[in-house]
Amino acid sequence: MKLLLGLNRYPDPHQIELKQMLCSLRNNHTYASITLRPENLFVGVGSDEAIDAILRCFCIPGRDKILTCPPTYGMYAVSAHVNDLEVVKVALDVSNAFSLQPDAVNEKLAQDPHIKVVYVCSPGNPTGSLISKPAIQKILEHPKWNGVVVVDEAYIDFAPEGSSLASWVTEWPNLIVLQTFSKGFGLAGIRLGTAFTSPEIAALLNNLKAPYNISTISSALACQAMQPESLDVMRSNRSRIVKQRERMLAELPKIPGIGRFLGGTESNFLLMEILDKPRNRGGSPNNKTALAVYEGLAENKGVVVRFRGNEPGCYGCLRITVGREDEVDKFLKEIGSVLEEAYRGRLDMSSGIEEAQAANAIVA
Repeated sequence: MKLLLGLNRYPDPHQIELKQMLCSLRNNHTYASITLRPENLFVGVGSDEAIDAILRCFCIPGRDKILTCPPTYGMYAVSAHVNDLEVVKVALDVSNAFSLQPDAVNEKLAQDPHIKVVYVCSPGNPTGSLISKPAIQKILEHPKWNGVVVVDEAYIDFAPEGSSLASWVTEWPNLIVLQTFSKGFGLAGIRLGTAFTSPEIAALLNNLKAPYNISTISSALACQAMQPESLDVMRSNRSRIVKQRERMLAELPKIPGIGRFLGGTESNFLLMEILDKPRNRGGSPNNKTALAVYEGLAENKGVVVRFRGNEPGCYGCLRITVGREDEVDKFLKEIGSVLEEAYRGRLDMSSGIEEAQAANAIVA
C-alpha cells in the first residue's frame, strides 16, 4: 500500500532517484573509467519512446534517413516511416553469425550525409548475437560522418556479465545505448526504458519528452526491482532461463524436422530452421513449412512463437522464446507433434507468408 501513497501528486518529471539507481546498476567500468551519472540518462515509456524521440531530435522529416542492419527489430523502420524518414539497410553478415559489417556501414555513411542515425541491435533480435565492440567502435570513429549510433541492448541481461556498453557513452558523445525493464527484469507491464548517452544528448531528449512520461507507480516498481534482494531474484530467474536455453539447444536437434540454430545464444530466445521433411530424408529449410508450424502451434496447441522466414538469412526460421521449465516441456512436446502433422499433410500450407511476417514484424 505504501506504493499508492502520494498518487494525488504528479510524478517527478526528472526521476533523479531512478536514474541514480540505473547508473549504479550499469557502472561496471568494463569499457570506461568515467562514472555514469543521472545527467547521462533519458527515461522513457519503454525503449520505443527513446527510439522515436531520437529520430524527432536528430532528423528532418522528408529529407533525412536512418540506417538499420537487418535482420533486426522492426520498430526502427516503423518509427522512421511515422516520421517520414527513409530507411537505408546494410545487412548483417549471415555467413559470420550475423555479425555487423562496419566497413559496409561506413561506406553508406560516407556516400549519404542525410543518414543521421544508425541503429544496431545487440544482442540482435531475432539473431541473438552480440555485436562486437570493435565493430561498433569502427562506426563511431568514422572520419567524416556526423551522426548518432544507437545500440539497442534490450536483451543484454541474458548475455554474459560485462557485455553492456552502457558505461561507454561517457567516452563517445555520439553513442546512445538503449535498455529496458521488459526483458531481463520481466517487467514489460510497467513500460519503462532507458537511454544512456552523453549529457548533451540526454538533455535534448529530456527537453523533448512529455513532462510526466513515467508514472509514479512505474518509477517506484523499477526502483524496487533494483534493490539488492530484487536483483538477486532477477538473477536467479535469469539463471533458470539460461538453463532452459541450454536444454533447448540440446533437445531440439533430436526432433526430426528441426534444422540448424542460427545466430547466437546471448538472449532469451533461439533462432532455428524448420525443414520441409525430416533431416534423415534430406530435409531443407522451408518457409511454407515454418509458417504452417507457426500457425499450427498457435491455433491448435496454444504455443506462440515468431515467424522470421522473410528476413535476410532467416529463410525457414522460427524465433523461439525460452520460457519456464513447464513451458519448455510443452513446447518440446508440441513442436514434434505439429511437425509430424505437417509432414503427413494435415496442416494448412496456403497461408500468406507476407501477412505473417507483417504480423510479427514489430513484436519484441
